[in-house]
Amino acid sequence: MAPPLLLLQDITLSLGSAPLLEGAELGVGAGEKICLVGRNGSGKSTLLKIAAGLIASDSGTRFVQPGTTMRYLPQEPDLSGFATVLDYVVAGLGPHDDEHRAKALLDRLGLTGAELPARLSGGEIRRAALACTLAPAPDLLLLDEPTNHLDLPAIEWLEEELRSLSSGLVLISHDRRLLETLSRSTIWLDLGRTKRIDRGFGHFEAWRDEVLANEEAEQHKLGRQIVREEHWMRYGVTARRKRNVRRVGELAALRQKKRDQTRPDGALKLAASSAEISGKLVTVAESVDKSFGARKIVDDLSLRVLRGDRLGIIGPNGAGKTTLLKLLMGEMKPDRGEVKVGASLQVVTLDQQRATLDPQATLSNTLTGGAGDMVQVGEEKRHVIGYMKDFLFKPEQARTPVGVLSGGERGRLMLACALAKPSNVLILDEPTNDLDLETLDLLQEMLGAYAGTIILVSHDRDFLDRIATSTLAAEGDGKWVEYAGGYSDMLVQRGIGSKPALAPKSKGGSNKLEKTAGPKKMNFKDRQALETLPGEMAKLQSAIAKNQRILDDPALYSKNPERFRTTTEALAQAQAALDAAEEKWLELALMMEQAKAG
Repeated sequence: MAPPLLLLQDITLSLGSAPLLEGAELGVGAGEKICLVGRNGSGKSTLLKIAAGLIASDSGTRFVQPGTTMRYLPQEPDLSGFATVLDYVVAGLGPHDDEHRAKALLDRLGLTGAELPARLSGGEIRRAALACTLAPAPDLLLLDEPTNHLDLPAIEWLEEELRSLSSGLVLISHDRRLLETLSRSTIWLDLGRTKRIDRGFGHFEAWRDEVLANEEAEQHKLGRQIVREEHWMRYGVTARRKRNVRRVGELAALRQKKRDQTRPDGALKLAASSAEISGKLVTVAESVDKSFGARKIVDDLSLRVLRGDRLGIIGPNGAGKTTLLKLLMGEMKPDRGEVKVGASLQVVTLDQQRATLDPQATLSNTLTGGAGDMVQVGEEKRHVIGYMKDFLFKPEQARTPVGVLSGGERGRLMLACALAKPSNVLILDEPTNDLDLETLDLLQEMLGAYAGTIILVSHDRDFLDRIATSTLAAEGDGKWVEYAGGYSDMLVQRGIGSKPALAPKSKGGSNKLEKTAGPKKMNFKDRQALETLPGEMAKLQSAIAKNQRILDDPALYSKNPERFRTTTEALAQAQAALDAAEEKWLELALMMEQAKAG
């Protein structure tokens, strides 16, 4: 067996008196594709920096195979000190690397190389850093959140580029679709230690749940009762993540309803008068145009958003998504056409920059407004500690100043504040930024239960698929087209040879970020599975309930440890099988919708 390119063994590191890494390990062989996952603050980025040789551990060993070339992409690249983007990218090349590849990568990423680093946007900085990292074609890539600030075309290009490389890869990302596509092994960093499964991220969550169930069993073995408050952060998320058939069916029904309300040719059936649509229509745009100088942002858009819709808005950076939101909510007037905003709307907008948070205020006071210990959530009052737990905060964090929270924790706090306010319309502009995978699961569950209307701007393909009942996509030159369903549904409806929205053209050339997708037809086996899966899922739910009732006996382990072990294993297997069946059922149901529509 060939020696690894990189090996970390028994890595420990403490920040002050608090241990962050305790015996963490990481091994990467030639061509291996590994994703590194864990909650925000678990030490993923720190472990990757140790792997890159940027910081030293307190103890443990780091081995790099002699002659191995390695490139590291940080979350916040620094381009200071370079006159142009090309200078920055070329500076990362070795003596035998090809400068033409660097220029070709910049071109494919929509940059010329002549840009001044100080004038770049966040997305342009990320593209330049990617070109610098990928240009040498290294033996090993260490990538920390490579999709941050990237739009969808750039994310899809990056995904294909990384798939085509023979380099070894260690990837940190909150983009589920990217992780599922690229990873072949998964390393889970939890409580300072690493656990590894030689399967991709698609298998991670079922495996993680089984590991946690086994840990609970071990704690029972040692005769210790699990304290709910202490272990909620680790074990509570799993239960909330589970999606039942009712939720899956409701999403499919909402998407079908949206399809039924749209003419086959895309024209909208606008209501005759505002009196008749009061309380039913959130916003109506009819033949709307908007331009800034010679630049067309919206061209002849007609759109209707109904109460209860979940509208996903997608497009490259610079397409005008923020302008479109302002037009739809009546905050900006169109150059031509008309926008009618519904009556009695209570709109809550998620502040992506967290600017409304007072860094000196405590977490508790931020949620309650300083008025006691109760939070007004819709029409009910809830104790602040209970509401905090819904957003994965521990009770002891109630008096923590907002200023010391991590980026992910501030993101969760913003969500908690937004969802506590009375609203019937949620405007979410990139709500998944800085959120770890478990928090994304929690957000998805909450949005699924939200009774009002959601208008969502996101570059997260998986999140769009899970939330959106329709998708409004930028097609270039101010054209916006609405598709029933989420992002994957949009690709299917575009058909073979169609292109996702292109990023705005860079000076002197066309953008190269394009991708095609084609529809998948249902065969006899698919149709049969669609009919039989509900019955199978009902049996699995029954088995889960039966095993759970057995495990509810606190004295089971002491009376019959073997039955405790077999029941725990059966419960984990049944839950994993139910998750897989639900995902398959949703996939087939959407295929059936598309077949009927086409």
